[in-house]
Amino acid sequence: MNRADITGVILAGGRGSRMGGIDKGLQDLQGRPMMQWVLERLAPQVGSVLINANRNLPRYAGFGCPVLPDNIPDFVGPLAGLHAALAQATTPLIMTVPCDSPFLPADLVQRLHTALVAGKAELAVARAGGRAHRAFCLARRELLPQLEIFLAAGERKVGLWHASLKVVEVDFDDEAEAFDNINTLEELASCRKGPAEGKNWSG
Repeated sequence: MNRADITGVILAGGRGSRMGGIDKGLQDLQGRPMMQWVLERLAPQVGSVLINANRNLPRYAGFGCPVLPDNIPDFVGPLAGLHAALAQATTPLIMTVPCDSPFLPADLVQRLHTALVAGKAELAVARAGGRAHRAFCLARRELLPQLEIFLAAGERKVGLWHASLKVVEVDFDDEAEAFDNINTLEELASCRKGPAEGKNWSG
């Protein structure tokens, strides 16, 4: 795998509705914004990183990565972030991760890439705990026209779009906790109290 062929994209463009509408990526977690945790996990695995955000753009720019808002208005979901990234990136592969999963695996990209190539797939998705974690996906850049058609038809569901593609799901049950995300203020408060058992908090 050549990391230079992969652009990482951190998806921070949502409404944060389950957290009261606050911008999740900027919330403090153990003394650092949640975005910083995710960035430090993802950056060593890819050639470059983009941040997809629709609010607080100057603050996100402070993380040292290009900031990319959705091209589609009204916070329509993670596919809009992927769409913006596919349109912007020049690498053949795009790796997306959500901004609220600070424990993501250090070998995430490598394992998805291996499966993508072996399966001659269009997209690889992480699977753990009995379900697919669709925001953690490695996609080929040439999927952009298909995604544009899908979104132009008013469709927004990630699973429905994936069903139209050749997708390989990659088992991460050995690192299932790495896909834990922080969706609510209660979950954030719990994580703030101290390192969770089994989590690697070294960044």
